[in-house]
Amino acid sequence: MLNFIYYPVSFILWCWHWVFGHVFGESSGFAWALSVIFLVFTLRALLFKPFVGQVRSMRKMQEFAPELQKIKKKYGNDRQRQAQEMQKLQSEHGVNPLGGCLPMLVQIPVFIGLFHVLRSFRPGWGEVYFFDAKGVESFVNAKLFGANLSTFITMPADQLAQFGTQRYAVVLVAVPLMIVASIATHFTARHSVARQTQAATDNPQTAIMNKLTLYIFPLGVLVGGFFFPIAILMYWLSNNAWTLGQQHFVYRRIDREEEEKKVVATTQRQALAPKPGAKPQQKKRPANSTGSVPASDAPAETTESPVDDGTVTPKTAPKTATNGAKPSTQVPGLSPDRSPGKKPGNKKRR
Repeated sequence: MLNFIYYPVSFILWCWHWVFGHVFGESSGFAWALSVIFLVFTLRALLFKPFVGQVRSMRKMQEFAPELQKIKKKYGNDRQRQAQEMQKLQSEHGVNPLGGCLPMLVQIPVFIGLFHVLRSFRPGWGEVYFFDAKGVESFVNAKLFGANLSTFITMPADQLAQFGTQRYAVVLVAVPLMIVASIATHFTARHSVARQTQAATDNPQTAIMNKLTLYIFPLGVLVGGFFFPIAILMYWLSNNAWTLGQQHFVYRRIDREEEEKKVVATTQRQALAPKPGAKPQQKKRPANSTGSVPASDAPAETTESPVDDGTVTPKTAPKTATNGAKPSTQVPGLSPDRSPGKKPGNKKRR
């Protein structure tokens, strides 16, 4: 049913066993243990780029978290409108919430596939996906400090006898792996929670998820270790170790990029801002070829002209005289021998 998962997982495991089998021997427990560990590293390396996108998406969502809260308050009674507005806001900021779930979603089928493949390695089973009967027999005979990688603490005694393994040997190998894997799970979750903003931690749903990842999940690994094969415990431990190192590397890289952006933005603002104590300089207007001020900027001469109500208002005079003649001061509507305020008189007859 899930062969599309089992075959790729078994193929990657087969490739790494081929590599380490040439170094430690095909039936060596170290060869098989390293094969499981590097199977995890291979899959996590393929998911490195989506993980970086997940971190960047989380950072962006933290930046406009206050706007999301406003939308929730505004459309608290209209869930459909609230979802539409939130999707619109996320698309404007270039954030895809589902993109951040890809690394976690891919790890789930890988875990299921590896669990099924390892449980299929039993004495006398013949071929198992990419492994032939010889490869399966090699895994069955391989022991790590006296314990087979397919055995677990609560395994029935008859099945332990088929692998030729004593229960105390399984306990001596599985219990340290359980404890270390549980601690690694806690510190991985703690590192992620420390990166959350105050607004995110104040959210009740986020607070519940943080408690689950910080305490319940590590406790689940510790309890589940009694029922998980040793190879699965090694998978869980190596997966959390990779996650912890990857988070440290990626977060430092993104923090450095954001700090550089802040420095560049601050430098640009300082370059554009006026120096302390300096007066703002006015732009000089371009002069004519003769060095004089343009005619449009020269002060206009004014004359006075009468108005019907007897008041005098300024009137703009022409800037230049035609043919060098002086502008006429004759008031419109009066004869040349009359001036304002003078009564007309009769000419003397000779």
